[in-house]
Amino acid sequence: MYRSTGRETDGQVLFTGYYEPFLNGSLNSSARYAWPLYELPDDLVTVDLGLFSDKFKGEKITGRLSGKTVVPYWERKDIEKSAALRGKARVLAWVDDPVDLFFLQIQGSGKIRLDTGPVINVHYHGSNGRPYRSVGNLLIKRGLIPKQDMSMQRIREYLKAHPNQMDEILNYNPSYVFFKTEPDGPIGSIGVPLTPGRSVAVDRRIFPPTSLVFIQTRKPLVDSNNRITSWDHFSRFALNQDTGGAIVGPGRTDIFWGNGPYAEMAAGHLQHTGNLYFLVLKP
Repeated sequence: MYRSTGRETDGQVLFTGYYEPFLNGSLNSSARYAWPLYELPDDLVTVDLGLFSDKFKGEKITGRLSGKTVVPYWERKDIEKSAALRGKARVLAWVDDPVDLFFLQIQGSGKIRLDTGPVINVHYHGSNGRPYRSVGNLLIKRGLIPKQDMSMQRIREYLKAHPNQMDEILNYNPSYVFFKTEPDGPIGSIGVPLTPGRSVAVDRRIFPPTSLVFIQTRKPLVDSNNRITSWDHFSRFALNQDTGGAIVGPGRTDIFWGNGPYAEMAAGHLQHTGNLYFLVLKP
């Protein structure tokens, strides 16, 4: 058994959570369903730098062709406020809430309830290659939400109360995610369905995929109204089956909680340290 070295500051691993959100959508745009969920654009290219030099082995860049040069792909603000993707990316569905769409991109997978009845599974297919920036950290730095109160739910509340600031705050994160449909879901980065409470996401550049892990951290206890009453110590075995743009380094782990009210609550509030162990079979 090997323990992750964790963060440089304290040797601990910061555990956060993610879940599978449900969004309301339509296959047709309208005044209500006005925000598009895009497929991977035709002009987006990924370059494996390792093909050019061994010193870049494992490194990739994402961009687009401009003449004969590869340049960075459009940022979130360009995609949201211009016609950058017109004729280059098919719309999988139109949804009724831009904040829901933003958090779907962070979660990586979700379900869209169509206005005609069916539910479709959408899954991460790629990104624009821009770095992920936390809007939660932005709100903390500006003194708009205290650090101890930060959660996905508080971010939603703030944006709802200050719609005139929404575009600026969301565009602080230049990363933009593109989706594909799946017959089942949610699917992790190794191509298999995730199991609530038993699948975790780590930095795939450091840790071996599909590994058996043992986690020690906390989980929320809730009352009948789904309000958090306390945080309980818990430990369990899980599988390394996923990764994420914000999960970087040996000091970060994301726990998948499934879907539903508890999953959303746990994913939105979990920010606790703990230990991460990898079980490796001896030769």
